[in-house]
Amino acid sequence: MLERLVDNSTLVKLRALVGDASKIVITCHLSPDGDAIGSSLALCRVLRNMGKRAEVVTPDMVPRALNFVPNVKEGTAFTINEGRARMLVSRADLIFCLDYNTIHRIDRLGECIEKSHAPRILLDHHLDPDNAFDVIVSHPQLSSTCEIVYRVIKELGWTVYVDKLVAQCIYLGMMTDTGNFTYSSDYPAVYEILAELVSYNIEKQWLYNMAMNTFSADCLRLQGYAIAHKMQLFPEKEAALITLTRDELTQFNYKRGDTEGLVNKPLAIPGVTWVVFFREDPEYIKVSTRSVGDFSVSDICNDHFNGGGHKNAAGGEFYGTMDEAVAEFMKVLDEVEFVKE
Repeated sequence: MLERLVDNSTLVKLRALVGDASKIVITCHLSPDGDAIGSSLALCRVLRNMGKRAEVVTPDMVPRALNFVPNVKEGTAFTINEGRARMLVSRADLIFCLDYNTIHRIDRLGECIEKSHAPRILLDHHLDPDNAFDVIVSHPQLSSTCEIVYRVIKELGWTVYVDKLVAQCIYLGMMTDTGNFTYSSDYPAVYEILAELVSYNIEKQWLYNMAMNTFSADCLRLQGYAIAHKMQLFPEKEAALITLTRDELTQFNYKRGDTEGLVNKPLAIPGVTWVVFFREDPEYIKVSTRSVGDFSVSDICNDHFNGGGHKNAAGGEFYGTMDEAVAEFMKVLDEVEFVKE
């Protein structure tokens, strides 16, 4: 039996806001991953099954690697169809904000939401949400926003609107945000939910293969190059660093999503506790970090790389050159201390 996630007063607010709304927009963070797009599409489907006019609006395009997700092409990307995205937000009488804790995480789409008078509902599992939302359901200790969306749907009594497509989207987000249930999933509720999702006859193996085990040739070559030539190990600090410049990305015909999962790979090396990956994007250095055990990479991203996240999975941005980003990483190395037993 799942424990109650949302208090009664919040459930009353949610029911009232959704009940009074006719046009609902669901948003997620920039560069949406499996959890962001899975939770958005699942909630959209539930609301449509209820008879609501619901639309998913993403800040930018969904990565190519997630094009297999059911109904993913029904969403509107702000960077591709700005006019439609602005129209949908301006006409909405309710906005859901999924898998981000602050408006600045959705780029220019955030400006539209700030101008809207529609109430905003936050469903998220990142630390320290800001006060830009009218209703906040935030549980950083949980596996994923998909888990939160599913549990909120259950507590609202809306499981009658859950179907196979909804279940597959929820499963996708929970699977990808936990590395196929290897981290952030060490509590029974995750597996109670999985049992319920499987009862909808979801295509579990297909979802795993498409999300976790399908790569283009260019993607494999890029990741192989990164590990063979760009991975540095720092045994005394139990750390690994991978860097990829714009020129290197171009050399391998980089498409968004091609570096997904790369940051996790050095953790397979015995003695590596935490990993930092720098990717040179057009406007900044994208920072991704992972760790195992009690080592918090969220603190590192928060203190050094304009970001944050979860203890074992966090990210951020560095505004400067790759050399300067690496220099900042070296400062972090100097601060880190491990007590050898």
